[in-house]
Amino acid sequence: MAFKRLEPEDFIVSSDSVTSTVWSNNSPSLNTYFSSSVQTEGTSGPYYLSVYQTDPDAEEAAVQFQIAYANKNGGGGVLFDSGVPGKSPTTTIYGQYRTLVLEDENASFVWGDSFTGSADNDFYVISIERARYKQSLLPGSLNLVLSSSNNNINNIQLTDDSNMVTLPTYYGTMRAYQLISGSDGKSYQAIADLPGTGYTLASGSYGLVLPDISTILLNASALNDNSVPDETGGGGINLGTVTTDDTFGNNPAKLFAAISGSYEFASSLPNIFELNSQETLTSDYVFIRARNSEYNYTENPSFISGSTGEVIYPYFINNPQTYPTTIGLYNDSNDLLAVAKLSRPIQKDFTKEALVRVKLDF
Repeated sequence: MAFKRLEPEDFIVSSDSVTSTVWSNNSPSLNTYFSSSVQTEGTSGPYYLSVYQTDPDAEEAAVQFQIAYANKNGGGGVLFDSGVPGKSPTTTIYGQYRTLVLEDENASFVWGDSFTGSADNDFYVISIERARYKQSLLPGSLNLVLSSSNNNINNIQLTDDSNMVTLPTYYGTMRAYQLISGSDGKSYQAIADLPGTGYTLASGSYGLVLPDISTILLNASALNDNSVPDETGGGGINLGTVTTDDTFGNNPAKLFAAISGSYEFASSLPNIFELNSQETLTSDYVFIRARNSEYNYTENPSFISGSTGEVIYPYFINNPQTYPTTIGLYNDSNDLLAVAKLSRPIQKDFTKEALVRVKLDF
């Protein structure tokens, strides 16, 4: 065994982006949707609805995402206290996301450039289950088809606008993209090389996509905006949001119906939910250089006489040969920190030099 001190130029740091599917069984698209009556009727029911890829009672069932409804003034939820108006589960959800995203308890969500929606500033939330991804969502991979509740209005397909902007909007260090009518990160107009944002005409964008917290906010006003009800987008799907303060609107179930296809009328768009995740892997590359004069002798007992300490085969005195198979990384205290195994032994003698690149992933 021989040691060699590594120099600063022997270390290189590199970052690589790795993408993968979000949904269970490595499926690129979620096409079947199930909810659990136990969860819906339980204590969490007024706050959110869990969505599974199969029957919740099946062994392979796993939560894929949750749906919630938020209302600034408490609409669509039963009041916590009848003597305190405007305070319901929908208010709580609104406050949670306002704090998480806007970091300002007095701010309102803006959909697009300036539109803040209705006086309730209400929105739906699709929160991807944390177990479905490692780091963040992949911008441009979102394709979500929503069915219409009105047979006079076509379904809509939504995506983020990541392939149309140079930089996303930032809330602190959190990235945000506008949710628009289109596919694969572009509006339908942009795909056809035409001007157009993919927003609704009267209600701004369809919401926000926040890849770093795996969350999609859907502008309720845009979903009910029928200003341009055509198949290329621009209109809503008539979810019929309930905003009575003391009435449980069951609004998450309405969005679930739009996602799952329960509202589906004649349409060429199947109900799909495509989404990928993204992970940045940071790797340290260590370059181990064995020059022609180094690592040619070995301490293996088969080379050396145990009684005299002499080389058993004189041929190896002037023409030694070794076959390194393992590289160890040690600190100054001679503690072994990492081990790299070579795919095959490397022949080393005075006529050969070796360069081995070791990759350390964190």
